[in-house]
Amino acid sequence: MLLHAVHHIAIICSDYERSKRFYTEVLGFTIVREVYRAERDSWKLDLALNDLYIIELFSFPDPPPRASRPEACGLRHLAFSVKDIDAAILQLTKKEIVTEPVRIDPHTGQKFTFFSDPDGLPLELYEIP
Repeated sequence: MLLHAVHHIAIICSDYERSKRFYTEVLGFTIVREVYRAERDSWKLDLALNDLYIIELFSFPDPPPRASRPEACGLRHLAFSVKDIDAAILQLTKKEIVTEPVRIDPHTGQKFTFFSDPDGLPLELYEIP
């Protein structure tokens, strides 16, 4: 097999400190490494979830906005599994994060919802049994 696993997901943000707080304080990612790259005027933040390296958060000067709605080609959204979607939504709500109404996946019968990161990147919570 050519591929083994997804290594990481790279996200470019418009406001580094705001996105850093969102991914660490709101979503609970832990910081693995934080590097300022002076030659690019760019921060790179490596983030882990449950000790698994998963996201590289980048800042660049004046990045263009992400095309999202209506649906655009490219990455559609990031989905995170949760054991209890109602509890996860309650935690997000307490941190003033708005989620869409819960829907049911017609193929699996599982609950899911969407919300956005500070730059409007769609994020999904998907309840797993």
